[in-house]
Amino acid sequence: MPETIVIIEDDESIREMLRYYFRSVGYEVGCFESGEAYFETGGELKPSLFILDIMLPGMDGLEILRRLQADADLGDVPVLMLTARTSEMDKVKGLEGGADDYVVKPFGIMELQARVKALLRRTGRPRSEAVITCGDLEINPAAREVRKNGALVELTYKEFELLRLLASRRGMVLTRDDILQAVWDYDFAGETRTVDMHVKTLRQKLGDGYIQTVRGVGYKMP
Repeated sequence: MPETIVIIEDDESIREMLRYYFRSVGYEVGCFESGEAYFETGGELKPSLFILDIMLPGMDGLEILRRLQADADLGDVPVLMLTARTSEMDKVKGLEGGADDYVVKPFGIMELQARVKALLRRTGRPRSEAVITCGDLEINPAAREVRKNGALVELTYKEFELLRLLASRRGMVLTRDDILQAVWDYDFAGETRTVDMHVKTLRQKLGDGYIQTVRGVGYKMP
């Protein structure tokens, strides 16, 4: 059964280009000109991945992202954001809000497809059933749950993958490039800021002491 992508983009030419392209390479595609139009459907179309434009009239991409994250049925769906902005803070807000990746306009369709494929490959990859215990943290790959002292910790898809990677290699130092390749499944120069932002949000949710920075190298779980 084909995987489904929902695209929320107000620029009709970009929206139709993406619809045509992703259909041509085998995906089911649902296109909406606004967040309001998508949510008016009651979220009945649950895709394998969302592509969101940040700059939308009315409900912008960040607000759509917040609503998706708060939805029990949609919060685990990977989100890739499109932005024409070059400000680092806009990218940071998207990543902190739970986006799994972003592409800056104008973009190459082949790069966009590579990032979509990487996210979907990670989503569909079989996972170990073994629960990983790190102190008072329990990481359950099968259930995709993290509990701290028994209390559920809500993580985005990529936050969970990053934590699972660090925990499964506890005591080992992983470079940012290692993490980018393992979790995001691609290696684009200059993208290691993505890793730093996800580590930051993990620390905010878990507390200090779980992830250590090894200066000039990368990160590890002690």
